[in-house]
Amino acid sequence: MNAIESAVIDSVPRRLLQRYEAHVLIELGGRTPGARTAELGCGPGYGTQLILDVFGAASVDAVDLDPTMLAKARRRLRRHGAAAQLSGGSATDLAAAFARIGGGQDAAYQAVFDFAIIHHIPNWRAALAEVARVLEPGGRFFFDEVTATALARPTYQILFDHPTHDRFTAGEFLAELPRHGLHVGDRWRTRIGGDYLFGVAVRTQGRT
Repeated sequence: MNAIESAVIDSVPRRLLQRYEAHVLIELGGRTPGARTAELGCGPGYGTQLILDVFGAASVDAVDLDPTMLAKARRRLRRHGAAAQLSGGSATDLAAAFARIGGGQDAAYQAVFDFAIIHHIPNWRAALAEVARVLEPGGRFFFDEVTATALARPTYQILFDHPTHDRFTAGEFLAELPRHGLHVGDRWRTRIGGDYLFGVAVRTQGRT
C-alpha cells in the first residue's frame, strides 16, 4: 500500500464510505451481537470500531502489517479497552499474528471481517483458507472487496499500488469461497459494473 492509499484510507470520505459498506453487509448477513470476531487489515481502526459499535460484536482481534496504522488504530480504539485487541502480522497466518493476544486458533471466531484488504494480498487464496480455519461452523465471513475490474482502471493504476499477479474478478472470488467451506449463496452484491463486491459467506462443517 503506497502513501497515497494510506492517506485515503485514513480520510473522512473513506470513513463515510466504510459506514455505507457496513450497512450493505448488515443487509446481506445481519449484525453480530455479542460475537467474538476477527478483522483482516484493520488499518487506522475505523472498521474495527464499526464492528464493535454498529455490528455489535463483543470483541475484535484485528491484524495489520503496518505499525503506523496499528498505532493510529490503538489511539482510535482506546475507549473500547480489551474488546479491541490489535496485533502486527499477516492475514495469511493468523495463528502467528495473534499469538501474543491468544487468538487465531481453529474455529475461534463467530465472524471474520474483510474491509477491502484481501485484494492487497498476493496469495489471496491463502487468506481465504485462514478465514475458513478460524471460523467456527456457522460463523460468518463479511467481505467487501475491490476486484480486478476496478484495479485495471487508469485511476487505480496511476494512484495506487496493488499486486499485479492473480487478481480476482467478482466471479473468481465467489467461486473460490466454497473451496474453503465458505457458502455465500445469494448473499452478495456488486457495484459499479463489478468493480466492488460485497458479501457474507457462512462456514460450513466441511470443505467442498
